[in-house]
Amino acid sequence: MAPQAMRFSDRVLFEDNHLLVVNKMPSEIVQGDKTGDVPLVDEARSYIGKKYNKPGDVFLGVVHRIDRPVSGVVIFARTSKALARMNALLRDKRIRKSYLAVVKNKPPQTSGKLVDYLVKNENQNKSYVVEESRPGARKAELVYQLAGRSDRYYLLEVELLTGRHHQIRVQLASAGCPIKGDVKYGYDRPNRDASIHLHARSVAFEHPVRRQDLKITAPFTPHDRLWQHFSRQKDR
Repeated sequence: MAPQAMRFSDRVLFEDNHLLVVNKMPSEIVQGDKTGDVPLVDEARSYIGKKYNKPGDVFLGVVHRIDRPVSGVVIFARTSKALARMNALLRDKRIRKSYLAVVKNKPPQTSGKLVDYLVKNENQNKSYVVEESRPGARKAELVYQLAGRSDRYYLLEVELLTGRHHQIRVQLASAGCPIKGDVKYGYDRPNRDASIHLHARSVAFEHPVRRQDLKITAPFTPHDRLWQHFSRQKDR
């Protein structure tokens, strides 16, 4: 099923009175920008308004964002209390984020930790790996593990330890493993749908009100053959 044919409700991963967690499709924007395209947060507000017959403006806070060409888990807060508490979890690094990336080259080690210093170029909307001494440089850390392979590509599981602009994209590219389709960071050609093969696979955190532990996992983009190949490989 193509993403445009999917009902919004089919992409809801978790929902209660406090949170709404959605599987974002590639090419969607989480919040509005200069393109004027309808953002995911507006679709989510419309979904809540119709489902619960809520007139007027629906409160929905954006807890975090993922890049436009990236797919996967996005968390929204349905109350101001939940938003404040989720922001505190995010600030205290108590939301565990795991990603899957399809890359061009096999990393030198099957698992490891990448530590770099990044600066963001606002005009280019791009980050660069720089020396630690560079003014404005911010430390970026992630851990990865080789999780699968195809004839031409490798699948990496990535856990973010910090949250920097385009962090996974720039760090993997700097390590010689550009993400499939990510021409901004060195891949040689774009994907046909302008996506990149980076998927926010899961989030784990303590519910901000009920206090139970949650782990929420997003299925792969259903129409993408390469993602489906790796999905079958991981299910074995």
